Amino acid sequence: MTFKHNLTRALAPILVAGFCLTSPTLSIAQEPVRQDDEIKQMVNQLSAQNLEQLVQRMVDFGTRHTLSTTTSKKEGIGAAREWVKSEFEQYAKASNGRMTVEMDRFIVKADGRRIPQDVEMANVMAILKGTDPNDDRVIIVGGHLDSRATDVMDAKSKAPGANDDASGVAIVMEMARVMASKQFPATLIFVAFQGEEQGLYGSTHLAERAKKENWNLVAMLNNDIVGNSFSAETGLHDNTSVRVFSEGVPANETEEQARMRRTLGAENDSPSRNLARYMENTGEKYVDQIDVVLVNRTDRFLRGGDHTPFNRSGFAAVRMSETNEDFDHQHQNVRKEDGKQYGDLIEYMDFEYLRKNTGVNLATMASLGWAPAAPEKVGVITSNLTNKTDLQWEAPSKGKKPAGYYVLMRETNSPTWEKKFYVKDTKTTLNYSKDNYFFAVQSVDDEGHASLPVLPVPVR
Repeated sequence: MTFKHNLTRALAPILVAGFCLTSPTLSIAQEPVRQDDEIKQMVNQLSAQNLEQLVQRMVDFGTRHTLSTTTSKKEGIGAAREWVKSEFEQYAKASNGRMTVEMDRFIVKADGRRIPQDVEMANVMAILKGTDPNDDRVIIVGGHLDSRATDVMDAKSKAPGANDDASGVAIVMEMARVMASKQFPATLIFVAFQGEEQGLYGSTHLAERAKKENWNLVAMLNNDIVGNSFSAETGLHDNTSVRVFSEGVPANETEEQARMRRTLGAENDSPSRNLARYMENTGEKYVDQIDVVLVNRTDRFLRGGDHTPFNRSGFAAVRMSETNEDFDHQHQNVRKEDGKQYGDLIEYMDFEYLRKNTGVNLATMASLGWAPAAPEKVGVITSNLTNKTDLQWEAPSKGKKPAGYYVLMRETNSPTWEKKFYVKDTKTTLNYSKDNYFFAVQSVDDEGHASLPVLPVPVR
């Protein structure tokens, strides 16, 4: 049993008793866990069978290598892109015109390494426009459409790419299908990237576009290698846990931000890391039999993914990946050696596991999409020496007005938030010392949808 589960059991009598603390200005109380019926309904609509059919269709293109044919209608990356686009267009019919589909094309110049000549690439995007014209937030979920064999430059050999990364694209597509008919104040973007295996080209293009066009991108969820629950090398078989990777120190941190991080001791509290915590908390609330494991690394050891360019551009971005990778069926030519099958084939996937991982993504995206924007100018007052903690903030300047705020708290050595207090005002005093705890503030609506947490900075 993990620490967080022990903590939940320990706090249960307190929650039942309605335990509360008082401050000089208002009352704050522990908030019980609440589920949104509409999010739960969407999670229940996710289908393992649909996910399997989507992956099988992507496998049927033979190879989806970035440098493969774009003229064939039956095989290669060109046919795969057009198929994803057509599927998105079918889903969009349920949106009453709010979901639009875009083939975002761009040219990548020859680099003498993995791009031997200039090549046109394209990200396939379904954009569910937010319903609130005053809410400019954007949330992205993505996976990469391209596949590869053993040789990353081999554009002709069979490269089914079932788990790497048809699994991630299937998550994106199934989410778009289920969520297309819903209305969110924020804009949701579902994207199948191209060029990941050749150098993260599709995600780099979209991250640079978001930066150039000043998108208020609050979260990017990357799904890559998320549909296998068996490790052939170690014999482990686990379909009840999934990893979420997040950067600690932001990749584009300025010197001023670095000084503030050192002042606060906030090496474990980057926006991406708090997005990962949000994904853990929200996903486990709505999906049964899944443990979201937070890995305090940007990605797997010495590796990277499509969230990386978003981190480099200053956006909160995380990567979901299965707990036990099967390297016999990843980045391998399809073949048999000494009676052993190699290759990224569909028969080595677990679609019930993939369904649960889809649910974690959907719950996270929906909860953020319905939540108010995050509070602004969150500060901890430091004008007096005291063993209490005085916090203040401002309501978000755009979008709907929050019904209230969650104040989160944890001990400095705890990986996750341990206590949550609900307040109506934009200030509060806690009977806990800022010397011994970390705090953060979230905006929350009447339904319990919460924004990403914001750490306070010192104010006098």
